[in-house]
Amino acid sequence: MLKGTTAVVTGGSRGIGRAIVERLCRDGADMVFNYATSEAAAADVRVVEADGGKVRAVCLDLKKPDAPERLMETAETHLGGLDILVNNAAMAFSPAPLAQTEVEVFDSVTAVNTRSVFLTMRYAARQMRDGGRIVNISTMNTVRPVPGIGPYAASKGAIEQLTAAVARELGPRGITVNNVSPGATDKEMLRGTNPPEALQAVAGMTPLGRLGKASDVAAVVAFLTGPEGRWITGQNLRATGGLA
Repeated sequence: MLKGTTAVVTGGSRGIGRAIVERLCRDGADMVFNYATSEAAAADVRVVEADGGKVRAVCLDLKKPDAPERLMETAETHLGGLDILVNNAAMAFSPAPLAQTEVEVFDSVTAVNTRSVFLTMRYAARQMRDGGRIVNISTMNTVRPVPGIGPYAASKGAIEQLTAAVARELGPRGITVNNVSPGATDKEMLRGTNPPEALQAVAGMTPLGRLGKASDVAAVVAFLTGPEGRWITGQNLRATGGLA
């Protein structure tokens, strides 16, 4: 389905990012993804190369101002062009009241979650081939915020607005731009910031009766980046199992 296409995925070594890399690769895309610290996990993704596309991992920390464009330049050099961009990389933090949140935390969260998305999308707006696809991973917490995650929710809300604006800018070139907003997804970040009883409670509140899987979100991304997603742009698809 994606044979002959090229893709960049940010934060592709673990969790939802890894599932997206593996799914798009199975669908035939050649891709580059970055990781910040998880070299072992990134190497494991390369081992799981699928029958279709080829995968290259690049160690770049997107908190650094020049890293997003360096990633895009590296990807274009190795791939020979750009058809798909998935902005998945995100930095979470332990929930804390706003009054106790240091400005350094806010700056780090927005650097990864918002600024890097702006920079990779800006590069794509200049270099992506006509008919391309951009998907930004947001969160259901922009519509169901909870106490203690103000900087995280704000950083994701910003990219939702950026997505809506850029979809209109790039539409004349046939480039679609969408958000996918996961709900409670069973991955390391979720388990690292929530006690088990909270996860059980969320699963019970979800109409489909369970936590999401990374592969559930990857399937939505695969739809948007594939040919069947060609008529969808400027949207925010909430992959939450009905929770939001």
